[in-house]
Amino acid sequence: MEEIYFKQSVWSETECSLTQRSYRRMLECVDDQLSKDDVKLIHSLYEHAAKSTDIHSICAPGFTNLQHVFETVTILVDEVGLGRVVIVAALITDLVRSKAISREMVAERFGEQVAVICDGMVKVDELYGRNISLENENFRKLLFTFAQDVRVILIMLSARLNTMRHLKAYSPDDQMRIGQEVSLLYAPMAHRMGLYGMKSELEDLSMKFTNRSVYLEIAAMLDETKRDRDEYIHRFLAPLRMRLDESGMNYEMKGRTKTISSIYNKLKKKKMMSLEGIYDLFAIRIIIDCPPKMEKAECWRAYSIVTDLYQPNPVRLKDWISVPKGNGYESLHITVLGPNKRWVEVQIRTRRMDEVAEKGFCAHWKYKGIKSEENMEKWLANIREVLENPELSGVDFIDDFKLNLYDKEVFAFTPKGELRRLPKGATVLDFAFDIHSNVGRRCVGAIVNDRNVPLRYEIQNGDQVEILTSNHQEPKQDWINIVVTSKAKTKLRQALKEQTFRRSQIGREMLDRKFKNWKVEFTDALLHELMKEFGYKDINVFLSDVGEEIITSEKIKEVVDKDRTEQDHFMISAKGYQLVDNSQDEESRGSSVIMLDRGLTDIEFSLAKCCSPIFGDPVFAFVSATGGVKIHRTGCPNENDMRRKFGYRILEARWRGSEGNMMAVRLRVTGTDDIGIVTNITQLFQKEAQVKMRSITINSTEGGFEGDVTVLVASTDMLQTMIKRIKTIKGVYSVTRIGK
Repeated sequence: MEEIYFKQSVWSETECSLTQRSYRRMLECVDDQLSKDDVKLIHSLYEHAAKSTDIHSICAPGFTNLQHVFETVTILVDEVGLGRVVIVAALITDLVRSKAISREMVAERFGEQVAVICDGMVKVDELYGRNISLENENFRKLLFTFAQDVRVILIMLSARLNTMRHLKAYSPDDQMRIGQEVSLLYAPMAHRMGLYGMKSELEDLSMKFTNRSVYLEIAAMLDETKRDRDEYIHRFLAPLRMRLDESGMNYEMKGRTKTISSIYNKLKKKKMMSLEGIYDLFAIRIIIDCPPKMEKAECWRAYSIVTDLYQPNPVRLKDWISVPKGNGYESLHITVLGPNKRWVEVQIRTRRMDEVAEKGFCAHWKYKGIKSEENMEKWLANIREVLENPELSGVDFIDDFKLNLYDKEVFAFTPKGELRRLPKGATVLDFAFDIHSNVGRRCVGAIVNDRNVPLRYEIQNGDQVEILTSNHQEPKQDWINIVVTSKAKTKLRQALKEQTFRRSQIGREMLDRKFKNWKVEFTDALLHELMKEFGYKDINVFLSDVGEEIITSEKIKEVVDKDRTEQDHFMISAKGYQLVDNSQDEESRGSSVIMLDRGLTDIEFSLAKCCSPIFGDPVFAFVSATGGVKIHRTGCPNENDMRRKFGYRILEARWRGSEGNMMAVRLRVTGTDDIGIVTNITQLFQKEAQVKMRSITINSTEGGFEGDVTVLVASTDMLQTMIKRIKTIKGVYSVTRIGK
């Protein structure tokens, strides 16, 4: 395998050496995971790929792509504890992406599970090729790919950890971008999956590159106090070891210092500038070897020994043994007062619990008795629910997704004793929606520990909660500010939307009856006039408020009567108006005017935005209810509706004069997604003095793009010439004029 990889490469001697070293290290790790047939088959696939594709790319100077693959696999085996399926998928994903081998071949030779993971990894790689950012839809697609298969998350976490370990080789811009992404997405994801060691390292490395000055400052503080800290740990452990040895317990004990990122967060929280005020800079971990049936008893026996020796702080006791965290984490945390009156955190767990704590969800493959798989699937289902909710705005989406990543939990019970796990800060209303969406919709309060509480009551650990409901209760808009779980937010938004739609139907029926009584035709155009008058943008919300009589019939009647008066006042019977463009846009003014046959002059007009007419277009004039005159292009999307409902307001019109006006037109451009496409389009307009580009927006979709370009042109002839020139740009499929 080495001969194939490295003999033909174009790498430097150092890059070859590092890649060979990472390859040998990987082979040692996977020795008991892959069969000889697996190794031979992967060897032959890479041999084939080396002849037909370029597998010798680099991630950054001195860091090859193959080195990244091998080291990622090593992390998956050594630090995450995964087996054959994920190892093979991680090794051959690049070959699938480069089309050196097909998905069918992967499924046939390695199994369908490997093929499924490769599919997910290829999708992730494709999305990363589209410049993922929080603001674009690709970010949601990336997260959705993650949520489909937990093993894709595990591979990406391991790959990102390896990238962070080599981040020094990347450019400063890439360091900042990748560091921020890791802080936002990957570190919380590792935390949620119980990979605490990985989470801590990701947070530290992210801070090292995104907040380097503070990172180095805290690191220097830790170095200065290291000797004192080591001496203190020795003083703390010596008598504890003696007591544990006397008990005959089989154990391992070690001390660890808090990570730099967690120290920084504590400094920020306490608004301190030095480490002197932080007493829990380190923690002591006691790891017990014992049979599974004796785990709880042995942990509590160790707890008794520790608290006999050192004074415990009962408020800081965390029992994750009786009720494990949602990701399977089990441990007993206590804080005790050590020598010199300093607080020290002690973590007590068994060997199995420690492995679950280090490898999180992945440990369930080894220890079949824990419930982490069920909890993880529930969490992934919640993640998918957030991702699939199209109603979320960008800000709400990110907030809801981040909420699902963290696992600061509280535990409460139903009256029947069923345990419910909710995020810290969850309210009675969240509890109700967690039981069922219909229970949440009809919730009026709760009885918690035999005491009546309102919807806003925050659930505390150990609460017994009985939800009170009423058939007359309906969801309220302000409930959005009460709930914190994504499930409750999603179900509540759906309920409010359905409720608004039902009320809007009632409001429409009410308006229809009123207009019949007033002998006024109820049209969509009139409805939109009313919405505009009352300041509404959503028609269902407007009609809902009409149905709720928030907008009274009297107010609507005033607007309708005012509109009738204006119509009567502006009835036009004479012909021959000359309309002069009084647009506020200086660029759009020129020498062209509109003639309504011949005769009167100086009547103000404006160009309709729905069709954006320009000199040379066949046009007609429309007298609006407010007295203004709009010029529309013949063939305007609204023309048929206007002629059918307001034919008496339409006048024939034509252009007069030369092409002097610069008027706004929007063009829809589609083509192949290419990095230089925007530059090519803008450069074309820069060369053309008679056409000005006002704006351009480009949206990429699966290898293609669709963009809107707003231009200022003087005539239809110039517009057609410009459209032909845009079509000559490489990668452009079509250019069409659109209404707005």
